[in-house]
Amino acid sequence: MEIEGMRTDRLGILLDQFDRAREMAQVRLTGLGDEEYLWEPVPGSWSIRRREEAVTPRAFGPGTWVLDLGAPDIPANEYAEVARQAADGMTVAKIADDWSVSVERVEQILAHTGEPEPDQTPITTIAWRLAHLHFHFAGAWEWTFGERRQEPKLLVDFTPSATVAQERFWALIGRWRDSVATLTDEQLDTVGFSQYPYSNDSEYPYVGVLASANLEFIHHMAEIALLRDLWQARLSTGGR
Repeated sequence: MEIEGMRTDRLGILLDQFDRAREMAQVRLTGLGDEEYLWEPVPGSWSIRRREEAVTPRAFGPGTWVLDLGAPDIPANEYAEVARQAADGMTVAKIADDWSVSVERVEQILAHTGEPEPDQTPITTIAWRLAHLHFHFAGAWEWTFGERRQEPKLLVDFTPSATVAQERFWALIGRWRDSVATLTDEQLDTVGFSQYPYSNDSEYPYVGVLASANLEFIHHMAEIALLRDLWQARLSTGGR
């Protein structure tokens, strides 16, 4: 269905949302240079680094540059999901395996009462956020539209060049968008249409997975836009 040039079907709404978010992001990323791309706003920021200079326990990547990643844990905003998994009959051992944490950690979360304390999350660079999105969408494409066999952590060769990173990223996003546009209603409703191993995508109808992918893109691009604003404010006030 279409109203005055706007699609109102499920796929059309999600595509329109993604297209608008991509257009805004491309404008906001115009002129991004290497220094700003790698700028660490505070000490201890996560970024991309040469392999021999990695500062986090699970930094990964197939080449010279790796993406910072800390020890596995379950964030506070996923406590409710863990509780739902347990209520649906998933064993504590299986939950722990899915989240790559200990059984004791899952038991601690299930015993938690009241509102969880906010997570102490690291500040990340533009390079980290763009690389994170690239890794996420590369893996999601491979395990949905591709051969569903390549290790996601080996799909993206991270780079310290803002220009090269954007060229590679927008090419991937174009491929992602083209593949999404071919989806049928049956595929949107298929549980397990995506088999992306670093998520629980396989447990949900693909229309919900696709909506989550849009959200991932939008919220990280908003954070990148804010970092760009802070970089400009830093220059205008003489900060570091």
